[in-house]
Amino acid sequence: MSTPPGAPVPDGPPAGTFHLAVALEGAGAHPAAWREPGSPARELVTPGYWAGLVAEAERGLLDFVTFEDALGPPPSSPTGPDGRTDRVRGRLDAVLTAARVAPLTRHIGLLPTVVATHTEPFHVSKAIATLDYVSGGRAGLLVTVSGRPDEARHFGRRTFPRGPADSPDGLGSALRAELLDEAADHVEVVRRLWDSWEDDAEIRDVASGRFVDRGKLHHIGFEGRHFSVKGPSITPRPPQGQPLVGASARVGAPPRLLAEAVDLVFLAPRDTEEVRTLTDGIRAARSAAGQPEGTGRVFADLVVFLDESATAATARLRRLDALAQEPYAPGTHVFAGTPARLAALLTEWHRRGPDGFRLRPGVLSHDLPAITRGLVPELRRRGALRTARPGGTFRDLLGLARPASRYAARYATTRPGRTTAP
Repeated sequence: MSTPPGAPVPDGPPAGTFHLAVALEGAGAHPAAWREPGSPARELVTPGYWAGLVAEAERGLLDFVTFEDALGPPPSSPTGPDGRTDRVRGRLDAVLTAARVAPLTRHIGLLPTVVATHTEPFHVSKAIATLDYVSGGRAGLLVTVSGRPDEARHFGRRTFPRGPADSPDGLGSALRAELLDEAADHVEVVRRLWDSWEDDAEIRDVASGRFVDRGKLHHIGFEGRHFSVKGPSITPRPPQGQPLVGASARVGAPPRLLAEAVDLVFLAPRDTEEVRTLTDGIRAARSAAGQPEGTGRVFADLVVFLDESATAATARLRRLDALAQEPYAPGTHVFAGTPARLAALLTEWHRRGPDGFRLRPGVLSHDLPAITRGLVPELRRRGALRTARPGGTFRDLLGLARPASRYAARYATTRPGRTTAP
């Protein structure tokens, strides 16, 4: 659902500061974004393009950026390839892109998408741990799943039936539940591997010739329906201990993945009323699963088209729809208007519960600068955004504590010199 041009947006006193992030995908969220004048379509697979986007987000004091990724070309249909050639096809690997831009930035959080289906959690754990080292503690991962038959054929280890055409994510309910359950196990394995080296496992004692204390390396011994992983990792515990893990809420009741496994949940409200409903629902699910209050953050997603007037923003959206030959319907709220009206909307939505917002620029070359140079100053003027960056890690930025290794306390009384399974 989109905001009608000229519709009143409630405004009121600030509801405290909130967090702000942007999603980076191709030329922008709209499928015709690459055809917009000024959009650098020839640069989408160059490192300079991505470094420039993240630098712009960091200059705007945004909290973090997410990098989209998938195991196949982004289709117009979630059920599989559609054969269209008027859309952006092809992309860079999200984790490697984040690793490329990490040394070029100093403060902003980096959250690349990782597809849990088909991929091995061991490989993911050391890739994100490495990103956390490269970035100085600013890494995370955004977990997603894939049930597309064409993507399964890339790996040849399993097959999936084609999902129902009317499904918003291309999955049937049974397959969706199975994949999300698998993703929850995937995240649990990744987290255990991050903990498998205690923080002080590297002793580097030249005199004795001992680089590591073997008593502080642990087999994780995970045995589940989807994975059997012994560990330990080959990468020492990341600077954050546990890099932040996020996932998007799609349809239906919150699955175990969102209630138990992740730190950041991204909701897709279609209107103001759904903001409170969805936020309350995910918080209730996490509380019922035993997650302590304050250990996670909830973000609402919006697609944004920003211009000096609502008329201009709406006209741009309609022009892009005409190029795409269909109305844009991303499954979340679409805002077309001025930065001031968006600031009023976000302030109102923040009063309904979410800790922050992830904005999906309709056209990155146009709407990302409009966010950093138009929206951000307006939010600061309203007292809704911090005016300085606190420094530290990604966890510090979001006010989330650094967790202790689960194995450090468990084996505190069994040292020294023992490598054990829990």
